[in-house]
Amino acid sequence: MKVNVRNAVRGLGLGMLIAGLSINALAQSSTASPAPTTVASAPISAAKPAGSSINSANSTISELQQLMQSQGVSELRTTYNGNYGASLLFKPDSRNYYVALFQQKNFWRVVKTTSDTRSEQIYKSFVGQTEKLAEVDIRRIKLEADKAYTEQLIAAQETRLSALQNDLVVQQQQEQNVTVQQDQARQQAQLLSTKQQAARSELLGLQNRIRTLEAQQTVLDNSNFGDAKAGRK
Repeated sequence: MKVNVRNAVRGLGLGMLIAGLSINALAQSSTASPAPTTVASAPISAAKPAGSSINSANSTISELQQLMQSQGVSELRTTYNGNYGASLLFKPDSRNYYVALFQQKNFWRVVKTTSDTRSEQIYKSFVGQTEKLAEVDIRRIKLEADKAYTEQLIAAQETRLSALQNDLVVQQQQEQNVTVQQDQARQQAQLLSTKQQAARSELLGLQNRIRTLEAQQTVLDNSNFGDAKAGRK
C-alpha cells in the first residue's frame, strides 16, 4: 500500500510538472503579439520554510486573494473534484483573467493573463489536473462508504443471528417443558388407569357379593314361605 501511494504521489508530481511545462509552452507558442501571462506556484501549506527569501505578499496568489477579498474579480467558472478545484476569474477594469488551482480553498497555482483563449485553455488544463488529483480521494470516499455500508449489514446480520439464537433457545426450552408436561401427563394417565382398573375390580367384587347375598336372601325367603305353607295343612 505504501508503494502504491508513493508511486501515486510521484505520478501526480510528474503530471503537475508536465502540465506546467505545457502551459509555458502554450504561452510561448503564440505568434501574433501574445498577451503577457504571469504564472505563480505555491505549496498547499501557507507556511514558508525557514530561511526562505520568497516574499509571499508579492505574488500572483496574494494578488488574487486581495482581489477576492475586495470583490475586485468576478468568478466565471469553477469546477470541483474531491478536495481539489479550479476557478476562472475575471478583473473587468484591467481585462485580466486569473486561473486558479486549489485544494480545500487553499490556492496552489494561479495564472494571470489578458488572453481569453489562453485563460480557457489553462482552466481546462487545471480541471484535468483536479480530476487526476481527486481520483485517490474519490476512491477513498467510495471505499469508506462501502465499508460503512458493509458494517451496517454486518450489524444487521448479527442482530438477526442473535434473534434467531434467542428464538432457538426459547424453542428448545419450550420443547423441554412440553416434553416434561407430556411425561407427567402420561404418568398421571397411567396412574389413573391403574386406579380405574382397581375401582372396576372392586365394583365387580361388590356387585358379585351383592348378587350372592341377594341369591341367598331369595333362597331363605323361598324356604320360609314353604315352611309356612306346610304348617297350615
